[in-house]
Amino acid sequence: MASKGKPSPRSAVPALSDQQVALLAQRHRLMDPTRYYPTGHRIPALDEIDGQHPVGTTRLLRGVSQVVRDSCRVYAWGLERVPETGPFITAATHVTQFDVFIPMMSLFHLGRRPRYMAKAEMAHWPLIGSWFRMVGMQPVERKSGKARSIEEESISIITSGRPLTIWPEGTVTRDPLKWPMSLKPGVGFIALEASRQLGRMVPLYPSITWGAASINHKWPWPRKNVVMCYDRLFDYADLLEDMDQWGAEPPKQSVHALCVRLRNRMEEVMAEIRGEEPPAAGYFDYVTMTRRPRSEQ
Repeated sequence: MASKGKPSPRSAVPALSDQQVALLAQRHRLMDPTRYYPTGHRIPALDEIDGQHPVGTTRLLRGVSQVVRDSCRVYAWGLERVPETGPFITAATHVTQFDVFIPMMSLFHLGRRPRYMAKAEMAHWPLIGSWFRMVGMQPVERKSGKARSIEEESISIITSGRPLTIWPEGTVTRDPLKWPMSLKPGVGFIALEASRQLGRMVPLYPSITWGAASINHKWPWPRKNVVMCYDRLFDYADLLEDMDQWGAEPPKQSVHALCVRLRNRMEEVMAEIRGEEPPAAGYFDYVTMTRRPRSEQ
């Protein structure tokens, strides 16, 4: 079933300027995530690489990286924060479909092979569907009433030691100005319950990408700028303080609190990348398809 509403057109936002990228370069160490080990020497997770179609994945990664380089100029900062071992969650913004490839490509070039959440129908697309399955796709049957089973599978991935990537908005943002919209509760439930099962806070990192919204993929030249921040470790330890007393599942208020904090942090980082202030009127709520005051999150 199609998601309600339609993403706004490319004309809704200006391209990310060279001047803004230069300003970001003064504040952060920008690197090229389309190449292997942009942060320097790392120890790749060979068990993940060998267990996930290593030859096919390598070829696909090479092709995706070339397409990205041909379509835009990509910069990133914060990739040194990606753990070399163990499970972690990447919560990524979803401004355009193109944005999906930026954090995934970056993590693959750092020697990690996360599983990731994607709408189930993508698995059945000709040719591309087999590629998605090859690189660790976790199908999500949207509006199917199977949210809990999807969350349980995601938790199982994390507790087995694998990283997981989630686009917690659930679909491409419907905010006409393309800021992060309200998040689905799944990311909060998964992070909290996986942490309880492991007995420690599962590392959670926001990943914010901006710039691809202005790309005309039929004729992308001159190439646009795209910048991704792999943000600092997201601290939600206070929401785990009473986890031994939760009962069957994490409290809904804790799940909601994590989602609100995460969306706010995504908005804050995106504001820095864009060099703009987010809308004063508030955030875009997917449920009501309206802009609401941040105090009402």
